[in-house]
Amino acid sequence: MFRNFLLVAWRNITRHKGFSAINIIGLAAGLTVCILIGLFVWDESRYDTTVPDNDRIYRVYTEQSDNTATQKLAVTPPIFATTLRKDYPEVEQTVRILMTSSFKTLFEAGDKKIYEEHGFFADSTFFDVFRLNFLAGSRENALDGETGIVMSAEMAHRLWGNENPVGKQVLMNKSPYIVKGIFQKEPRFHLQFNYVAPLAAVRLDASRMSSWHWHQFFTYIRLKPATNAASLETKFQNEVARIEKALPDTRGVDKPFLQPMRKIHLYSADFKFDNAARGNSTYVKALTLIAVFILVIACFNFVNLATARSLQRAKEVGVRKTIGAGTNQLMTQFIGETIFLALISTAIALALTAGTLPWLNRFTGKQIPFHILIHPVTGAALLALVLIVGILAGFYPALMLSRFKPVNVLKANTAAAGQPVRAAWIRMGLIVVQFALSVLLIISALIVFRQVDYLHNKDLGFSKDQILFFPMRGDKMFHNSETFRNELLRSPGVSSVSIGYGYPGDAVAGDEVIALHNGEKETKSATQLTVDYDYIKTLGLRVIAGRDFSREMAGDKDHAWIINETAVRELGFQTPQKALGQTLQWHPWGAKNPDSLKTGQIIGVVQDFNYKSLYDKVQTAVIQIFPDAAWKVAVKLHAGNIAASIAGITAVWNEFSPEYPLEYSFLDQSFQEMYTAEDKLNTLLWVFTGLAIFVGCLGLFGLAAYTAERRRKEVGIRKVLGATTGSVVLLLSKDFIRLVVISLLIASPIAWYCMNRWLLGFAYRIDIGWSVFALTGIAVVGIAFITVGFQGIKAALANPVRTLHTE
Repeated sequence: MFRNFLLVAWRNITRHKGFSAINIIGLAAGLTVCILIGLFVWDESRYDTTVPDNDRIYRVYTEQSDNTATQKLAVTPPIFATTLRKDYPEVEQTVRILMTSSFKTLFEAGDKKIYEEHGFFADSTFFDVFRLNFLAGSRENALDGETGIVMSAEMAHRLWGNENPVGKQVLMNKSPYIVKGIFQKEPRFHLQFNYVAPLAAVRLDASRMSSWHWHQFFTYIRLKPATNAASLETKFQNEVARIEKALPDTRGVDKPFLQPMRKIHLYSADFKFDNAARGNSTYVKALTLIAVFILVIACFNFVNLATARSLQRAKEVGVRKTIGAGTNQLMTQFIGETIFLALISTAIALALTAGTLPWLNRFTGKQIPFHILIHPVTGAALLALVLIVGILAGFYPALMLSRFKPVNVLKANTAAAGQPVRAAWIRMGLIVVQFALSVLLIISALIVFRQVDYLHNKDLGFSKDQILFFPMRGDKMFHNSETFRNELLRSPGVSSVSIGYGYPGDAVAGDEVIALHNGEKETKSATQLTVDYDYIKTLGLRVIAGRDFSREMAGDKDHAWIINETAVRELGFQTPQKALGQTLQWHPWGAKNPDSLKTGQIIGVVQDFNYKSLYDKVQTAVIQIFPDAAWKVAVKLHAGNIAASIAGITAVWNEFSPEYPLEYSFLDQSFQEMYTAEDKLNTLLWVFTGLAIFVGCLGLFGLAAYTAERRRKEVGIRKVLGATTGSVVLLLSKDFIRLVVISLLIASPIAWYCMNRWLLGFAYRIDIGWSVFALTGIAVVGIAFITVGFQGIKAALANPVRTLHTE
């Protein structure tokens, strides 16, 4: 019997090649999308699962609250780790990682020089908490003292080739270190780094390390077995609140929380100052829903096509039932056929997955192996999915076909008499659901496209084009920064040069400033931009009140401030003009006397500019001249021969720092890279939306074919009575267009709600206008009309004499 089932299934596939091909292609497309997205989601969910004791490791983060907002900071004060380790017996071990600037570090081994960006300084307990796999050396005591360093096998190979470097010396920014160990990088570890050096080497001041407000460390703890993390979190929060109330000049509430390590990758998208390899749980969930949507559309497409083809199999059903075939046997036959089709589709889907997985890995930067699909567990899950899809997709057509009455079917040579009235409603419902899901994807894709375009093209309040920047390196350059700047200005194509700290798209620092109001002091948190005289000129900031810094004004270096518009409001100065002449104070960084204050007057106000990404609102920013913090150079170039300008800059660099290779980037590229996740989401949405529309149109095509087949006699009579081709096409299309309009009305408010929630994650965003829904409506109705119109034209052009004769 099984052989007979397969034989009949194969005959039906080959006899109806067009319908079978559409069925197989639709299911294959849906399964391919599901498999690819499933592999991506599986990989995202596997982060940090291979680290020993991962269920007992937590990251400490803080929430800062003021009168306007609450934000999550991945960084904490250094005293948190000290307190947790000393006062809480539940904590087995702690480790702190110093948050440092993102510029690359020069490593030298013999005559080999490389720049490495991914690394940090950490407590000696780092490898006690994160027990990574060591290929050489030992994790024990690897970071003790000040001169040890541990690096990845990949980095070691770049410096020494196949040699074992353990015990050898390497220069890190000219300082000597001894390699103590080589570890194997774990691609699904949220900390992606190539080296780690001892925190002791930084020699931080003891007063800094006991600070409760210096948020400069990523803090991790490993709890003892069976510890209640929630209880520990509550106790620590209470202690921090008690201590902060006793501290002077508290600028709000820093509330600590414990984040399980396995949640860091997917649930830290809104954290500030994070160093983790971050995913986005919202995007993962959205992609999962899209996979489900496309698979549902593919299944519904199969149901509609099977229903349309049922007319051609009505006589077969009648004969089978006449010679004794039962309902269960017929249902088994037809469901078996759908499973057979699903297996063929799966084979094609696996081939498509193998071909597209390398692209997905390049696109996402992952290393997802194809062989995971042949793992027994994964293979069983995939087989179960195929069986479920085959059964669900074939159940309704099988049920409908098996209930045909043989007398009516054989007498009329049609299945019309055997079909229940509710069948039409079910088919219509399937079309509505299919196109509602497609409409949802189209609207989402359009809104994401518009927001991404807005992110890349919004006026940021400064000029980001033709600005090249790089960190200063070497004693000669730091000690002769003014001479270095003047030499750069003589280079061809250089318009202006600024040396400072706190450029847009780069690292910025926060600190407190004190505003004086009628003799009263008010402490406020502010972004500190420590610059030189040409910062505003180089970036093209817009001065809306007062003036820029001037070398002609002797007091500007030590007693002048420029603030942004937000600072005018937050510091209580009401208007830019009223802010001029107001007094600000600040505790200078690195001052020998912790009570020393820099006091000066506000000489200018600049228009707000987005020095961070558009996820963040512009905050209070204070601009001051402070050469001690200057370490980054921004060079404004004339449009034209950029290559010649870079060659001139390189020549000047080599005069001042020949021992360091020049590493530079462009400001516009830094902002472009901020929205890489959104760019990829935009691309994926368009790809999946196109697939959803394609598969959905297959279902619409099938239902149109079914309707045209069912109304052949009616169309023939209308043609004989003089109906035009256009009127016949309109007759067969209007019901489908009505279904598409219903889909549009159902999906539009859902899409608006979902995308509005997504847009709330951006401080600066587009408005969802009516044009998005109008454009979607026109596109969907047009696509549906073209799809259905093909069948309508085909029916209208058929010879009515032949149609009526056969009927």
